[in-house]
Amino acid sequence: MSVHRRLGTAAGAALLTLSVAGCSGLGRTAVGTLTYETEREVVITVTSPSVNGCHRLAPSGVRRVENRTLNDIWLYQTLDCKGETPIYVATTLSDSIVPGTLPWRSYSVVH
Repeated sequence: MSVHRRLGTAAGAALLTLSVAGCSGLGRTAVGTLTYETEREVVITVTSPSVNGCHRLAPSGVRRVENRTLNDIWLYQTLDCKGETPIYVATTLSDSIVPGTLPWRSYSVVH
């Protein structure tokens, strides 16, 4: 095998390794859409949200969520994804708040 071909093969292997490592890194997303309805009856759709960290929802709060991602999510009534009573919404399912309860204000993705 020529030196030129070996260098090409080594470079291709290095790029493949970097691309696979990049997919599992900080840029990972929950493939699909997350749609929610605010307290003011505005519908918002988020496409492929990051699986990392806490995500804030609408400032007025959210009363209905439809999870069409490939990941499950946790919904919180606080802005920082903390609290004693998060709601678990599995992939392809939806949930609504019970009338008279606080709206959801943030979510995190299960991964």
